Amino acid sequence: MSSRITRHRLSVLALAGATCLLVAGCGGSDSSSSSGSGGSLTLYSSQHEPMTEALVAGFEAQSGAKVEVRYGEDEGLASQIEQEGDASPADLILTENTPPLELLAGKELLAEVEPSTLGEVPSRYNSPSGHWVGVAARETVMVYNPELIAADELPASILDLAKPEWQGKLAIAPSEPDFVPIVSAIEKLDGEAAAKSWLGGFAANAKRYNDNEGIIAAVNGGQVAAGIINHYYWFEAAAEEGTDKIPSKLHYFGNEDPGALVNVSGAGALESSGEPELAQEFLAYMVGEEGQTALTESGDWEYPLNSAVPPPPGLKPFDSLEPPQVSPSDLGDGSAPVELMQQVGLL
Repeated sequence: MSSRITRHRLSVLALAGATCLLVAGCGGSDSSSSSGSGGSLTLYSSQHEPMTEALVAGFEAQSGAKVEVRYGEDEGLASQIEQEGDASPADLILTENTPPLELLAGKELLAEVEPSTLGEVPSRYNSPSGHWVGVAARETVMVYNPELIAADELPASILDLAKPEWQGKLAIAPSEPDFVPIVSAIEKLDGEAAAKSWLGGFAANAKRYNDNEGIIAAVNGGQVAAGIINHYYWFEAAAEEGTDKIPSKLHYFGNEDPGALVNVSGAGALESSGEPELAQEFLAYMVGEEGQTALTESGDWEYPLNSAVPPPPGLKPFDSLEPPQVSPSDLGDGSAPVELMQQVGLL
């Protein structure tokens, strides 16, 4: 879709490889490169362009600062920052998922976030060590075609999708960055053996697609009965095409099932930033009421994490999702689930 950067066709195998960045602006930021009294920042972002642009525009208007954005993939941007080290032109990073942030925090490349900023977001959605803050959230859901699956046939758990009766009925996009945390959640809750067994069964049952948009199109077209996606892809498709033109529906697992995992998008300031105070101001803006409102009005359909800001209209209430008791630290840096996915031939 034209409103997105093409970040979904990533290779999660290339965790240590270099990335090719789409550059909007150039150069790094330090005190000597400030434009006017507001200063300047460089943001590495793997989030959608509409959300990123809304946050940048709002912060620039509020602070008088200039923010240059470089887009890329989660793993690619984290790898780029590792390679650049203290010479990185980036002041901040905004990611789609938390594992890259945990990776950077573990390598001591992120500065501690101001406590007042962390306090704007429930602690379970922030860095356990205080080195990044949660910005937005997505719910894992099952999209299904009611012409192919009756309501009484919907699974109680995502774990059921590894059973033989689902063979040929499912869609999977294993290279989607949102899929990796699901595997991490199952491993955390049920152990490595259970996660590997589930992956093997799911892989045997599912047809493969490049991304979540492809899954929704396949379900709507009756090519498959169901697939696992994040909620906002369906809401974006419904907004663009009209709900009356989309036959598919969403099934929420709830009940603290791993299929109800909430994926978090987060942001952190680099330890090497030449504008550390301004970088902290941008983090505070992202999770404050003004920034969170800009996020919800960007057309991205993600949940704000500041409870003072309501989600976009039509979304299921955030406090009714009943996600599993899995924290960002439980998801780790993403390397363990990638290895399991390799072992079962999904990558």
